[in-house]
Amino acid sequence: MLSLASPPPSLSLPPIQEHPLIPRLESCKSMDQLKQIHSHTIKIGLLANPIVQNRIISFCCTHENGDMNYACQVFDEIPKPSNFVWNTMIKGYSRIDSHRNGVSLYLDMLKNDVKPDNYTFPFLLKGFKRDVALEFGKELHCHAVKFGFESNLFVQNGLISMYSLCGEIDMARGIFDMCCKDDVVTWNVMFSGYNRVKQYDETKKLFSEMERKPVLPTSVTIVLVLSACSKLKDLEVGKRVHRYVTESKIEPNLILENALIDMYAACGEMDVALDTFNIMKKKDVISWTSIVMGFANKGQVDLARDYFDQMPERDSVSWTAMIDGYLHVNRFKEALTLFREMQTLEIKPDEFTIVSILTACAHLGALELGEWIKTYIDKNKVKNDTFVGNALVDMYFKCGNVEKARRVFSEMPRIDKYSWTAMIVGLANNGHGEEALELFSRMLRASIRPDDVTYVGVLCACTHTGLVDEGRKFFASMTTQHGIEPNVAHYGCMVDLLGRAGHLKEALEVIKNMPMKPNSIVWGALLGACRVHRDAELAELAAKQILELDPNNGAVYVLLCNIYAACNRWDDLHQVRKLMSDRGIKKIPGCSLIEMNGAVNEFVAGDQSHPQTKEIYSKLDEMTSDLKLAGYFPDISEVFLDIAEEDKESTVYRHSEKLAMAFGLINSGPAVTIRIVKNLRMCVDCHRVAKLVSKLYDRQVIVRDKTRFHHFRRGSCSCNDYW
Repeated sequence: MLSLASPPPSLSLPPIQEHPLIPRLESCKSMDQLKQIHSHTIKIGLLANPIVQNRIISFCCTHENGDMNYACQVFDEIPKPSNFVWNTMIKGYSRIDSHRNGVSLYLDMLKNDVKPDNYTFPFLLKGFKRDVALEFGKELHCHAVKFGFESNLFVQNGLISMYSLCGEIDMARGIFDMCCKDDVVTWNVMFSGYNRVKQYDETKKLFSEMERKPVLPTSVTIVLVLSACSKLKDLEVGKRVHRYVTESKIEPNLILENALIDMYAACGEMDVALDTFNIMKKKDVISWTSIVMGFANKGQVDLARDYFDQMPERDSVSWTAMIDGYLHVNRFKEALTLFREMQTLEIKPDEFTIVSILTACAHLGALELGEWIKTYIDKNKVKNDTFVGNALVDMYFKCGNVEKARRVFSEMPRIDKYSWTAMIVGLANNGHGEEALELFSRMLRASIRPDDVTYVGVLCACTHTGLVDEGRKFFASMTTQHGIEPNVAHYGCMVDLLGRAGHLKEALEVIKNMPMKPNSIVWGALLGACRVHRDAELAELAAKQILELDPNNGAVYVLLCNIYAACNRWDDLHQVRKLMSDRGIKKIPGCSLIEMNGAVNEFVAGDQSHPQTKEIYSKLDEMTSDLKLAGYFPDISEVFLDIAEEDKESTVYRHSEKLAMAFGLINSGPAVTIRIVKNLRMCVDCHRVAKLVSKLYDRQVIVRDKTRFHHFRRGSCSCNDYW
């Protein structure tokens, strides 16, 4: 570990009165040796000698093999310990991170009328943890001032570090500004403080100030500033810092080289990062991980995997970096596969790995694995902070389990605005719009300030429940009550809200009056509303605008064809199909995912690649017969193929979500919920089939499509056929 600050000068032992045992005490290597010599001093009556006492205490407190419990036993036998002994004991507690004991000993020292000296506060403050700093820091600062040590360089450095740990970076900076600033260690402690509270811009500014002073950076300085550049992705300053290494001939070490690789990789300069990596004499897991992470962040996940597979040693950070790489390019199944391999090798995931895997589970609708992760968190006492809690809430909602999402939220020890936002968005998408709006009111009553993402959730809640007037009011209140200027996502929500409710002209006016250029998502919301209300003319306008922005958007052609088919405008439909053919536009295939027994199964329309294909199609035929007896007839209004009616019926029978439903019925017991994730909007016929399946087979069916969740129970859907 690279030390951020040089230690205060070593305590000087009193002059040694020569005795044959003294050299043996100085050359001790272990506690066993020390105990033997200690026993001998007792036998010959030498233990009362302060030099012997000092040597024994010093070994126990400062040697890597020292034993603080033994030091305490010796300390308790000393009638009047000297400043040296008190300070050494405090230093010993600091060495083993027992800072509360150190503070307690300091208070005992004062009670015994022994005043602190130049060494006491540096030893006391060194290596403070955050909880101890919060509890004792300010009081110790007052003591340092009271006893006249506020100008001591080592005390100042300790106080800067302590205040930054407490999050009071302005106090830390105030002390720094009073320092003489001749010692590079003081600058390093301040850099470290800013980095700790993620104020990387301040680190960068302070480094520029340091460059104007006659203070030369050390390798520690370089590492700290490179770390800030990495977080800021500031290549220009990063290169300037690198020049100090080459021009000032700062001796490279492993930590510094790793910081260089990390900075260049974070800035996307993988060629330079690799050059540094390749010339390193020694590489550790951090070096390799930085390269993996760099390629993963650039979306070059296969190259990242090549380096990951070559790593001689991998820790949880390496695995998480690779898993995040797959998430970055939406390869969620591969992320889960890698996590299973990580488990097989008994690599313990940390909270960052857990959040990444929960994210993958959320995207895939893999509730079983998500539940396993929740159990793992509880059983192994993984740090269950707000980030993990928010990821669990998001996972449960995206798997359609509203009740468990509510429970996790209610049990979180601390919730932030992201927690509230995850709940509001999750409830809205799962058909609980009114509850989402009530939660938003609770959030405001709790004095939690919403942000732009929160308002997206609020407007979505209004959209999915058809609350047009409420949506208009919330849209206006963003600016008037919270000073949030609507962005393109909020305008898209308003267009969606108005369009779904049939206010197509008003939706078009919203687009025309937007202060920014509408994107394809905004026009897409209008196009979707035109499909619901079969307005072909306005659909043509919306489609034209989208295709100008994104000429290869196959979904637009398909949606326009569906609208023409629903309006019986077959000539127009054929023209669009010919245009698709001429431009080489392919229809995005419908794809549905269903998790069963911990494995995610994928189906596309007409799929016959699954190992259970025969059983699935047999079950599908059985389902169709049962449904027809219950009055079902296929809705082919959205099938625009130029084929016979019976062939159109055959086409809708083979839609991916129907195959997934049949698979779910085969492979799960009675009353088990069938959960499906669909990449496109659910068609009218599949929606009708899911309602009947939920009634005839007494199953809950949950489908997450591109737009929202559909919870099918006893023949009805949570969307109330409004989607």
